[in-house]
Amino acid sequence: MELKLTTKEFLEALRQDKLLGLRCRACGAVHTPPAAICPECDSLDMDIVELSGRGKIRTYTVIWTAPEGFQPPYIVSLVELDEGPWLMGNILGVDPNTADMSLIGRRVKLGHRVLPGDRYSAGEKVAITFATED
Repeated sequence: MELKLTTKEFLEALRQDKLLGLRCRACGAVHTPPAAICPECDSLDMDIVELSGRGKIRTYTVIWTAPEGFQPPYIVSLVELDEGPWLMGNILGVDPNTADMSLIGRRVKLGHRVLPGDRYSAGEKVAITFATED
């Protein structure tokens, strides 16, 4: 099965602060990151679309004990994108020590951060980040 959008293509676009997703031709659902089939209707008939990268924080957590290569504390959130899908990423520009429920519903914009490889990976990683718009 040939993938419409590979993880490599997704991450390369992310390095340019572009968020790619897939729109199902059968049901119209939009999803990201890429998948082989539509998670709503199992169709293979999808088109690559560029998403705005903007949305609202729906939930978050502060990470106090981090895996190797990460410096705690930091905020991980689920953002509902304007186009519908939910995407996980780090919230930048907000102090994790003072984060509170006022984050919920705040508008954010997509970014990215390149992380160095570690002993468990095959090299650099690209992480999704969000910055508040207000």
